[in-house]
Amino acid sequence: MIYHFKFRSFLSGVVLIVFTGCGYYSFSGSTLPHLKTIAIPTFQDDTAEFGVKDDLTNALIDAFSKDNTLKIADQRNADSIITGRLLAVRDGAGAFNRSETVNEIRVTVSVQVKFEDLQKRKIVWEDNLSQVGTYAPNGGSTSNTTREEAITEAISKITEEVLNRSISGW
Repeated sequence: MIYHFKFRSFLSGVVLIVFTGCGYYSFSGSTLPHLKTIAIPTFQDDTAEFGVKDDLTNALIDAFSKDNTLKIADQRNADSIITGRLLAVRDGAGAFNRSETVNEIRVTVSVQVKFEDLQKRKIVWEDNLSQVGTYAPNGGSTSNTTREEAITEAISKITEEVLNRSISGW
């Protein structure tokens, strides 16, 4: 009899945990449900790097288009906007071999990004972001063989971070 009671208590506890742990979950916009569209104008550029601001802007547009949580729109018709400024693109030694020769060069791309709710006229988030891409100076062992590929890697990481921060909670 006691054994049967313990089993029923255990079973009741499991059922309670399962039902209380399975709350309502939705993929709809729970944090900012009124936002349906986003504008992403070309980033401003404080560097002498040709084409990087355009590559970054295009990568963001592509990422938001593929994600489809917010549809890309013209700035005049958008509910929200991402604006930004390319602050720096810097090269630095990343790894050395035993003879103290540089094996890997790190390219750091730094940007200032702001995500605004245009309907409520408020800044949702604003931050300076930096990401790194690497390449081998002489076609060495890293996956990227050129500086441009390293910049593309850093841009890809920045794009992912901006997308995730902008749609988090959706």
